[in-house]
Amino acid sequence: MPAEGKLDVVGITAGYGETRILEDVSFSVSPGARVALLGRNGVGKTTTLATLVGQTTFHGGSIQLDGMELTRLKSFARAAGGLGYVPQTRNIFPSLSVEENLITGLKRRPRAALDEAYALFPRLKERRRNPGSSLSGGEQQMLTVARTLLGQPKVLLLDEPLEGLAPVICDQLMAALSSLSMSVLLVEQQIDRALDFCETVVVLDRGKVVHRGPSTTFRNDTALMERHLSVALSV
Repeated sequence: MPAEGKLDVVGITAGYGETRILEDVSFSVSPGARVALLGRNGVGKTTTLATLVGQTTFHGGSIQLDGMELTRLKSFARAAGGLGYVPQTRNIFPSLSVEENLITGLKRRPRAALDEAYALFPRLKERRRNPGSSLSGGEQQMLTVARTLLGQPKVLLLDEPLEGLAPVICDQLMAALSSLSMSVLLVEQQIDRALDFCETVVVLDRGKVVHRGPSTTFRNDTALMERHLSVALSV
């Protein structure tokens, strides 16, 4: 059997109501691959992830996960089909404990599967009885990621998971993500970390794909980075 976790995005046009943010966007994520979706603020990165999980107005194109067309499916069906989404907003349940939050992500799996989350993020095990509202921003992000992973997604969609986190927490979170064996589509403003983590880059500008290729090539092309991201990485 072919490996699972192949995401094919072909010519999608989407936005909010009649306002179109994305125009003819195409890219793919191979099974087990890590792809960074980069670009300046406001170019459509978050809208792309939201479109993949069915949270925008869809105007055309195709989204396929392992050959299954997703565009006519509701958000819950896309999640059941294998898309795992970690939004910027860290949507935890603040009144529930850490463990109760994790249980909501089990999707009929046995409670023993919680050990997977605790192995990935030992800090969560230490705080498993604490309410979500008492966690730091980094701990909330760990909880959100762990809860999503308990659903055993085929493709993990991450929207700026490092935003507002201390460097040491960023290190811990990226180390945990690097230990995973699954397809990942990452939106992240910390370009260095994104390029270290991902082998492929897709760059958006004004709702269109303007570059795709290996991370190493992109990192070494200062002019390309300055043109599309207005930054140049330190060597």
